[in-house]
Amino acid sequence: MTESEISKETKNKIPEILWQMCGGLPLAIVTMAGHAACNTDKLATKWSEVYNALIPDSGKAIGLDGVTKILNHCYNDMPGDIRTCSLYLCIFPKGRSRKRLTRRWLAEGFVCEKNGLSAEDVRRKIIRAVEHSSIGKVKSFQVHDMVLEYIVSKASEENFVTVVGGHWLMAPPSNKVRRLSLQGGDLKHKKTMESMNLSHVRSLTMFGSLTQLPSNSLKFGIVQVLDLEGCKDFRQHHAKEICKMLLLKYLSLRRTDIDKIPKKIGKLQYLETLDVRETNVTELPNTICQLERVENILGGNKRTRKALKLPEDLKKGTMKTLRILSGIEIVEGPAGAVADFHHLTDLRKLNIKTSGDLFRELSSSIEYLGSYSLHTLVIDDESSEFLKSLGALSTPKFLNALELSGKLVELPGWITELDALTKLTLSVTALTADALQRLSQLKTLFSLTFSLTAAEQDPETAAIIEENKEHSSGEIIVPSGGFENLKLLRFLAPSVPLLSFPENALPKLERLELRFSMLEGLYGLENLAELKEVHLRVHDEAGEFTQSLVEDLASAAREDGNCARIIVDQYH
Repeated sequence: MTESEISKETKNKIPEILWQMCGGLPLAIVTMAGHAACNTDKLATKWSEVYNALIPDSGKAIGLDGVTKILNHCYNDMPGDIRTCSLYLCIFPKGRSRKRLTRRWLAEGFVCEKNGLSAEDVRRKIIRAVEHSSIGKVKSFQVHDMVLEYIVSKASEENFVTVVGGHWLMAPPSNKVRRLSLQGGDLKHKKTMESMNLSHVRSLTMFGSLTQLPSNSLKFGIVQVLDLEGCKDFRQHHAKEICKMLLLKYLSLRRTDIDKIPKKIGKLQYLETLDVRETNVTELPNTICQLERVENILGGNKRTRKALKLPEDLKKGTMKTLRILSGIEIVEGPAGAVADFHHLTDLRKLNIKTSGDLFRELSSSIEYLGSYSLHTLVIDDESSEFLKSLGALSTPKFLNALELSGKLVELPGWITELDALTKLTLSVTALTADALQRLSQLKTLFSLTFSLTAAEQDPETAAIIEENKEHSSGEIIVPSGGFENLKLLRFLAPSVPLLSFPENALPKLERLELRFSMLEGLYGLENLAELKEVHLRVHDEAGEFTQSLVEDLASAAREDGNCARIIVDQYH
């Protein structure tokens, strides 16, 4: 039998075997399907052996014990590194963001970028994606309750993770705790922890209030990962205690009440990730520049549009390992942060907020890194003065994600030369027929967003948008041809003009998203051959015309079985 014949027979045989094995139970089917997807080279005879081992009495319907056997088989069949990453999932109550998870894996040393292991390897096994990013990557995940219960049990059995609180009743560990996940609870759980040997905790994750921690818990000497995201009752003395955890590699204080980073953070010589997003921290002390291993500094608050000021000492050429600078403020004047990033030759993502006049150093840095290492560039320019200068840059040829916010009237000429660009977000002020025509030539573009936040609504911005509409006779027509690989198109603004999609427009578009208070019209959806879903987010105070228009669109989609699914919800 030839290799192709074996492959064909395997593909034909596996679904039947899996269906019999799983007895029609959804969890068993999904788990075994993921297992099969990771073992496409396994012969049908081998699958038969698996079937006979797991279901010796094929005449009986599979029950919960059978599902447990399937889970156990899939777990034991995983490579060691993926099995370790799977056990780590029980640290989170049910599901969390992909980036948070992968950064934690990296900090613990379970994976490294060089070996190519990603969340996808585990996802195909045991987790379910619940939200995708604009370029199709898993943004957040969820674990089935029964799968999570199995993982918690395994993690406890192997003394890999100790979970306190939450939905799980776990016996206190008989030996030293290595990784502790405190998932909420009462005084009973606090007393349970006080009886544990916590001197060897190297990873501490908390959900809820810091008052649940036993005394001196933040004085663990060998903690490498401290994740307090969303914790309440954070006080400044907690920050001081954290600065004594000299082996820390990963520190997340996201969505806590911290408002100032102590100068002694410079003592954390092993720190790789500092996350202070959605906090009241608006500047970092100069001592942060002493951290020679730091790779990710994540700051800023999208909701309040506040950003993080970097220290002047960054000019001295330290922190050369930085890969991500996100939510950083660049302002002009002696009190402003530095704008020279030439020495950050490993920088892959730069997310900045600017205001004031032109910044020669910043322009030069972007130009230099854009041809060196920079893959993602996000610029939020309130004054729009810096945006006007971007056209003079040489092409940042390695960019695969670009976001420009502000009063963007003309597109930089080099945008159409970005051969690797997959994700593009622009201000609605750039929404013109000419801009769409130029952007339609980007062959690698996967996601395109035109966005305008409520904070950007001012008379000048409104005038620019109105002028753009007049130049297009009040109607935005997406050009035919072009946009060869675009799968996601989004318009996020208080007022969305009449949108029209002619024949042969957007040949691969799968999802269209609109968020608005007023929608003037939407025509030609039937011309989008691959369109699967239209998501309309309507402001709860939208006018009667807009509400009626949305209702008509949704009704027409329900009546036409061949039309894309239309999802309607509200926002405030």
